Amino acid sequence: MRERVVAACDGASKGNPGPAGWAWVVADEGETPTRWESGPLGRATNNVAELTALERLLAATDPGVPLEIRMDSQYAMKAVTTWLPGWKRNGWRTAAGKPVANQDLVVRIDELLDGRTVEFRYVPAHQVDGDPLNDFADRAASQAASVQQPAGSDLGSPEPPPAPDTPPTAPRRRSAMAKAARKGGGSARTIKAKFPGRCVCGRPYAAGDPITKNAQGWGHPECRTADSQ
Repeated sequence: MRERVVAACDGASKGNPGPAGWAWVVADEGETPTRWESGPLGRATNNVAELTALERLLAATDPGVPLEIRMDSQYAMKAVTTWLPGWKRNGWRTAAGKPVANQDLVVRIDELLDGRTVEFRYVPAHQVDGDPLNDFADRAASQAASVQQPAGSDLGSPEPPPAPDTPPTAPRRRSAMAKAARKGGGSARTIKAKFPGRCVCGRPYAAGDPITKNAQGWGHPECRTADSQ
């Protein structure tokens, strides 16, 4: 039996409320992901997604083994560690006398925590070189929210991709290259022609021949060099 299980969970909502999903991941002794699961929630808030992720993780792990849970949701963590005792004493009402939000999930989590050893660890979200398990859970939850389909290791799913809303960097690099080419600086990109054509020099080129862009269009690489001098 393992001395301790390290895991992470996360939720995502595209719009808050909006299409939502949850995810959890369990690691081996080297903190490499070994088991994970994610699922859709339809339209829900981010808080519901975060609590659902925690509830599903607790239900999927052995209550007899100490568990470390890494989370980036301070709401979900404080709900079940700091605020929960007071809510129970007040008959599931807040200090302001209002009904506790998402009470059904909080009650279920309280039941799953009873009698087991769980350490909650807060980790900041979306950090460069951040916690890898949190990043895995974040990506899985984001994917579930976007596609509204379940996934996981038991289903044979591939690891979750980067979040769909992660800004790409490649277009900016291509834009910089295009600006340099327009100014005549640096070397132009050479590609293979998909179709036959005619260079500005008057000579034809065949499909598959190397071509590059010059001031008048596409043509032989040597003609661009001559044209730029």
